[in-house]
Amino acid sequence: MGATILTTEDLMEFKLELLDEIRTLLQNRSDHFPKKWLKTHEVRELLGVSHGTLQNLRLNGTLPFSKVGGVLYYDYEEIMQVLESNRVNNKIP
Repeated sequence: MGATILTTEDLMEFKLELLDEIRTLLQNRSDHFPKKWLKTHEVRELLGVSHGTLQNLRLNGTLPFSKVGGVLYYDYEEIMQVLESNRVNNKIP
């Protein structure tokens, strides 16, 4: 089996290719998976609801949340579960 000699240029090219692939993977991941924890304004935008409606969803226990230092955080996956569990399938005649 013959020996392969790697040059500095070969290693630099490999490094650049590897970095490009990592960037692509991270970019694709962020496109498919939003942040785990969302703040109030992000949830309002996601659901398209007013501040008062979001507050009612919290108070009546519909939407779980965490509070840290006065800031409210909502778990994205829990929001999706609430939406799925409240899904209504109407059949249009």
